[in-house]
Amino acid sequence: MQLHTINTGFFKLDGGAMFGVVPKQIWQRLNPPDDKNLCTWAMRCLLIITDDNRRILVDTGIGNKQSSKFFSYYDLHGNDSLLGSLAQHGLQPADITDVILTHLHFDHVGGAVSLNKDEQLVPTFPNAIYWSNHAHWQLAMQPNMRERASFLPENFMPLHQAGVVRFVDDGQEIYKGISVRFVYGHTAAMMLPHINYKNSTLVYLADLVPSAGHVKLAYVMGYDMQPLVTLAEKEDFLGKAAAQNQVLFFEHDPINECARIQRTPKGDFEVTEVFALDKW
Repeated sequence: MQLHTINTGFFKLDGGAMFGVVPKQIWQRLNPPDDKNLCTWAMRCLLIITDDNRRILVDTGIGNKQSSKFFSYYDLHGNDSLLGSLAQHGLQPADITDVILTHLHFDHVGGAVSLNKDEQLVPTFPNAIYWSNHAHWQLAMQPNMRERASFLPENFMPLHQAGVVRFVDDGQEIYKGISVRFVYGHTAAMMLPHINYKNSTLVYLADLVPSAGHVKLAYVMGYDMQPLVTLAEKEDFLGKAAAQNQVLFFEHDPINECARIQRTPKGDFEVTEVFALDKW
């Protein structure tokens, strides 16, 4: 098996929203904001190439089909793109066999659907199966008021219409050595891929722990629907990661791709090592 980081560019989000109840005097040391209180975040995807040559993509970034007005809210920047990063590994859209969508918020699923030459919305990866789950898909179809702006039908309904969506259960192994666990604090049934790799486990944390700066338990985003559930889920997942020396993969950290952690004497968690995936 091979694992590769797929960078799709950077965007900006409000620092207070990203760090929740943590005071700015503290969180600004972790990710300094600009004069609008916006911090830079990555949209970092993962490419898995299995031994039998399945080419699996985890998340797809924000895409490029929304209006310039929409993108102006998030100050997209950087030289990387989803398809450009895949091309650096010799892959075209038709080469991707599977896409695991951790959840259907626009910055995770936007690149899953593209406009074709006839201005029609079509799956970006025409030969891929797109993996989600019943509970989360139902939420996206009938979103609550807080999440409505994050679930854009044009990002996922074309997948359903094309008949390429498959649903998995919590803990299910999608392919040998690749399973998903569900969490509910950020949004209902967000899927966290667990990948057996180099005699260890890599956990793709999506928005449960979006950056190395969110490893401490109290650092919970204001975007989370159920922050106390997130708190419990973080303690569970990070406890296992520390005890089993798992590798954590951060989707939104602007600098750090991967980390290992340990439990502190006070029962919290701290990062002990950060590194790029290709240095593992």
